[in-house]
Amino acid sequence: MQYQIEGGSLPCLVISLNPGEKLISEVGGRTWSKGEIETETTSNGGAGKALGRLLTGESLFMSTYTAQGPAEIVFTSSFPGRIVAMELQAGQSVIAQKSAFLCASYGVQLSAYVNKSAKTGFLGGEGFIMQKITGPGLAFFEIDGYCKEYDLQAGERVVCDTGVMALMDETCSMEVQTVKGLKNKLLGGEGIFDTVLVGPGKVYLQTMTVSKLASLLIPYLPLKK
Repeated sequence: MQYQIEGGSLPCLVISLNPGEKLISEVGGRTWSKGEIETETTSNGGAGKALGRLLTGESLFMSTYTAQGPAEIVFTSSFPGRIVAMELQAGQSVIAQKSAFLCASYGVQLSAYVNKSAKTGFLGGEGFIMQKITGPGLAFFEIDGYCKEYDLQAGERVVCDTGVMALMDETCSMEVQTVKGLKNKLLGGEGIFDTVLVGPGKVYLQTMTVSKLASLLIPYLPLKK
């Protein structure tokens, strides 16, 4: 299996498959393909994992694509940004916000990841339930806007706006803290809550989220009379 990421800030992932090679994605994830590819809709892991995906806001089912001969399949980002490729080792997991997973080689497992802190889940912007992606295999993720990576040491922290965390190693932890000071809460313009990511491990932050874009556009939308 070989791949190329093309398109700059409007990226597409072009994967060349040899006969018999397989990929998985959310249902309907493929944008186009060339060559003979068989598509099958499955629960990919049974009812328990399918229910877990439903809780993250994704479909109960997944699509499996199997090349019947030399073939090419293309996945595209749903928002301007970047596509990130990760080679996951056996048992290695990353945690992703609900919309980040794009596709993966067959054998990669998707399951629900529940934030241990209810406060973090409800106020952190990433959601109470996120996705856990476990190797072995190659996985691809879409990041909104520019992607900034940090390799955090044990105990090292990054404080960011809610919704900015796109991916993190399972070894990292995430919590929510309240902005200090009433003046800062009301006048600071940064919101009431911050997301705090703590190492060790790698984190991937995104500069533009769909919710942020929506808030920027609202003042320019015509009001109904």
